[in-house]
Amino acid sequence: MDVLPLMLLLGSLFLCGRVEALSSAMDVLKQDALKWDMSLTCSKWDCDCPFNRQRGCCCAANEMYQVEDESFVRIKCLWEKIMSLNSRVNALSGGFKVSFKATMNQNIAIDIPGSTERCFGPFNTNVPIPYTNVALNSGNGYNPSLGIFTAPSPGVYMFSFTAFSSVGVDGRLYHKVQLMKNGKMGVSVWENNREDIEDSATQVVVMEMQRGDQVYVELMSGRKLCTIMEYNIFTGHIVYPYTE
Repeated sequence: MDVLPLMLLLGSLFLCGRVEALSSAMDVLKQDALKWDMSLTCSKWDCDCPFNRQRGCCCAANEMYQVEDESFVRIKCLWEKIMSLNSRVNALSGGFKVSFKATMNQNIAIDIPGSTERCFGPFNTNVPIPYTNVALNSGNGYNPSLGIFTAPSPGVYMFSFTAFSSVGVDGRLYHKVQLMKNGKMGVSVWENNREDIEDSATQVVVMEMQRGDQVYVELMSGRKLCTIMEYNIFTGHIVYPYTE
C-alpha cells in the first residue's frame, strides 16, 4: 500500500524536472537570440522588431499596415465609382418617370333603343375610347379628355388594355377594340357571339416610342361595349428611356 504514493511522488518530481529543463532551454535560446549580431534571415518580415525590441511585437506589422492602406484606397475608389454610377442612373431616369392608368366612366354609356342595355357605341366610324377616370398619370403624358397618351421622351414603353362587355340573356357580344400608334393598329381584341352574356380580354404590348408619338385605344365602327364601363382599363409605362 505504501508503493503507490511513492510512485506518484516520483512521477511528480520527474514532471517538474522536465518543466524546469524546458524552461532553462528556452532561456538559453532567448539569450542566444539576443546576442545574435549577424544579419537576420527573416526575408521580408521585420525580424528586428521581435529580436531587439519589446516582447510581443508583430513581425508582420508593416505588411499589415500596407495591406490596410491599400484596402482603404480600393474601398474609397469603389465608393466613388458607385456614387458616379448612381448619379448617372438618376440623371438618366430621374426625368423620365412616366406611367398612367385610366378606366372608362360609367356615365359615358347610353341607353340602347329597344334594349335594356347601356352601352358605349355603336358608332358609324372608329372612335377613340375616352378613359376619363385617371388613377395614375406620372409625367402627365396621358390626356383623359382625348384618351391619348403622348410619349414625353424616346424609349421602350409597355401598354395594356382590357376590353369588357356584358349583355342580356338574349343579347349579343359584339365588339372589337384595338390599340393604335400614330393612327396605325398595333394589337386588338374582339368578340362576336350570342353564347356568352359577358366577356373580357386583355392585350399587352411592348413598343419603341419616339418623343411625340401617340398611342390610344379605339372602338371599331358598328361595335359596342356595354354595362360595366369601369372594367375597361388602359395602362402604360416607360420600361427604359433612350438617351438623346
